[in-house]
Amino acid sequence: MDPAKICLATAFSLSYCSCTGSDVGGDDIIAGNVSKYTVLPAGYCGQPKKGHLIFDACFESGNLGRVDHITEFEYDLFIRPDTCNPRFRVWFNFTVENVKESQRVIFNVVNFSKTKSLYRDGMAPMVKSTSRPKWQRIPSKNVYYYHCPDHRKNYVMSFAFCFDREDDTYQFAYCYPYTYTRLQHYLDNLQRRNMDYFCRELLGLSVQRRQLDLLTITSPAENTACQEAGGKVPSMPVASECRTERNLGRSEVGGQTSCRCIYCIYPK
Repeated sequence: MDPAKICLATAFSLSYCSCTGSDVGGDDIIAGNVSKYTVLPAGYCGQPKKGHLIFDACFESGNLGRVDHITEFEYDLFIRPDTCNPRFRVWFNFTVENVKESQRVIFNVVNFSKTKSLYRDGMAPMVKSTSRPKWQRIPSKNVYYYHCPDHRKNYVMSFAFCFDREDDTYQFAYCYPYTYTRLQHYLDNLQRRNMDYFCRELLGLSVQRRQLDLLTITSPAENTACQEAGGKVPSMPVASECRTERNLGRSEVGGQTSCRCIYCIYPK
């Protein structure tokens, strides 16, 4: 047994309430997300019982393409690749229900494409449940990222978890999810403020026909010149709402910055 899994087995005593590579082979082709998929032991017949986990990733920002039952306590999880980029497999976000109280499991995310990960440096997956909707991190001592000979020498992230409430649905994610809908609501709110130093334009559409926005933040005069020039200005990607708000600020420093610089925020 892999040493990481031995360490994970010892971590089973910690329950949720205490929480405050290589390409995938042809037989691992994943077409879409699992949808209310009940994982049953091999050879089992009959209706699912409590403890036969039901996985789902058919929701916005969800990603889980396949689940393999290894033992009663262990499951292999396969990430669905990024759209138009089958070599990139990092993000996961899924729910689990139909659990038993005090049920202990090890989840192995077995097809990561990255050889290096922040999981090696203390980062841990996020978890929340219907009765505890605030995201929490799983204790880092329950999480292992390692090179696994049992999975074609892929890098595997394994974490131990103990379900403590039978009626809850649990959700696990790579890190804090930020959905497209939340982004659009945020941009709509900015646009309604009618700021003369802020401009929102349609840059194009994604493969799924979702709009891609170009934001320009600068002084009113520069903003007008920018629009007349067709938006062809030096650009700098900004990744978060807080940094956008800082650039939009009317403070003395923010005002000087917007007069001297043109910030173009675009999808990446």
